[in-house]
Amino acid sequence: MEIVIIGGGFAGMNLAKELLNQDGVHVTLVDKNNYNFFPPLIYQVATAYLEPSSISYPFRKFFAGKKNLQFRLGELMEVVPAENKVILSNGELQYDKLVFATGAETSYFGMENVKKNAIPMKTLNDAIVMRNTLLKNLEKAAITKDIRKRRKLLTIVVAGGGPTGVEISGMFAEMRKNIFLKEYPEFGTTASNIYLVDGAPALLTPMSKESQEDTYKALTDLGVVVKLNNNVVDYVDDTVHFSNGETIQTKNLIWAAGVTAREFKGIPAESYGRGKRLTTDAFNKIDRTENIYAIGDTCIQFNDESFPHGHPQVAQVAIQQGINLAKNFKNEMQQKALVPFKYVDKGSMAIIGKAKAVVDLPKPKMHFKGTFAWMIWLFIHLISLITYRNKIKTFYNWMIAYFSKDNSLRMIIRPDKKLKES
Repeated sequence: MEIVIIGGGFAGMNLAKELLNQDGVHVTLVDKNNYNFFPPLIYQVATAYLEPSSISYPFRKFFAGKKNLQFRLGELMEVVPAENKVILSNGELQYDKLVFATGAETSYFGMENVKKNAIPMKTLNDAIVMRNTLLKNLEKAAITKDIRKRRKLLTIVVAGGGPTGVEISGMFAEMRKNIFLKEYPEFGTTASNIYLVDGAPALLTPMSKESQEDTYKALTDLGVVVKLNNNVVDYVDDTVHFSNGETIQTKNLIWAAGVTAREFKGIPAESYGRGKRLTTDAFNKIDRTENIYAIGDTCIQFNDESFPHGHPQVAQVAIQQGINLAKNFKNEMQQKALVPFKYVDKGSMAIIGKAKAVVDLPKPKMHFKGTFAWMIWLFIHLISLITYRNKIKTFYNWMIAYFSKDNSLRMIIRPDKKLKES
């Protein structure tokens, strides 16, 4: 069985790992990057608390010596279902089973100015661009004599009250408290405002009311200005415009407000559902196809009675779907019954700052906050990293940051503009 997986995130990697050394199966994983990375921690790369290599690992290094797993660098251009073929940016591949595990990308809700000028927070490239942008703006603020311009350079607006928005707002507040005035004495008493904005009536809307309230209090205690029931509607001339008519002058609009899936040439238009997600049956086979599957953020299924409107786009869904699909491929080869996917909710969590976090567990229903929740968050994210090397490097950097309230990774590293892709 020749299986082609498009995308090497949580879903694709767990599917590939479950098929390792499986007799009669050959897997080719295709990704436009040559590395796997850990999305829940990209905000720590963006704020220079972790280096990119702490949360990423080359696919070829991971696949080395694994006889039935192969990596292909490339981007999907088209699917030809009638020929069981995918056309990539650099060639073609034949498949018996094709699996989309492409995740989601940033959605700007049709706002072109926001798309053009805001800083997204979805990929490792986004994180590096954000780190460089923020550090350069700090340097500009340090030398300008214009107080209004300095305030604009130092003001940060984070759009999106989910885990990413909450976590990066808390990180900025910690940096303002422990780093900015120490390393940038030029700022003097200039205000450095941090705003967290969301259109919902609460932060972390999928989590419990206790977590929402604890998060709001922790962030406001850190000095973050939280604006709820308020959407960003435009960002032009360094001015963020809100749905209630208010505006904020800033050079730094960080966009963590929405995601959307991708559409693929060759897949029937009728196979797409809400947010461009591919609709699948209980076994993750895409509707109106014969041997094409979708797992993770790029798919939506309505067969799980506990989630009649589709599963949340979170890492645990992607991981469990990858594992379940691998089991079904094995069952099919052994002529056993297929197992429908049922999501097991293991809980949700968000970190807010040093020794500040919230954790919700579904069974038994429990809520934690503060230092204990923070330790749970650290442990879960540490063990979820793909290799021991990543775990050790991340743990080391976390310990340095915890005891010193600082780190030494704030370097502006930019590729030479004369270098171009061949």
